[in-house]
Amino acid sequence: MDLNPPQGENYAHPQICFFHVLFKGAALAFYILSALFVNNFVIIFVITVLLAALDFWVVKNVSGRILVGLRWWNEINDDGESVWKFESLDQESLARMNKKDSWLFWWTLYLTAVIWIVFAIFSLIRLQADYLLVVGVCLTLSIANIIGFTKCRKDAKKQIQQFATQTIASRLSSTLQTAFSAV
Repeated sequence: MDLNPPQGENYAHPQICFFHVLFKGAALAFYILSALFVNNFVIIFVITVLLAALDFWVVKNVSGRILVGLRWWNEINDDGESVWKFESLDQESLARMNKKDSWLFWWTLYLTAVIWIVFAIFSLIRLQADYLLVVGVCLTLSIANIIGFTKCRKDAKKQIQQFATQTIASRLSSTLQTAFSAV
């Protein structure tokens, strides 16, 4: 991944980008600032986890679809097994996705998880198991989105490769049929 955002183009969906970053920033900011202003752990836990859950929902159901054209969910089948489901835009639509939107989506997705990991390390060092619980829940929500969207992106690439292979094979077959039918 490129560290620098693509130059020369603006965000195609600035409102979606704003909300994509808003709930991540709100959860992280509240967690950091709550230590200074709030003495009640229950309030810190509930509000931080609520903000992280809102972030999870916005990323999974809104910004993932609009900014990168991907959607994922998990179902339990009749045998009780967990089954991942993936959707993506077609190849042409994915190629037209705004690079700056995509860059923001992926970098904030990974950066947020890294920050929660740093907070977990600090909680371990300070031996604060209660705050480790808050961080653990927020980190779990972040990682669930990372895993879901990463698997979805790999599935979309695999579908594109399969489509390309089928198209080439179909054209080759029709070319060969035309060549041999003329003889």
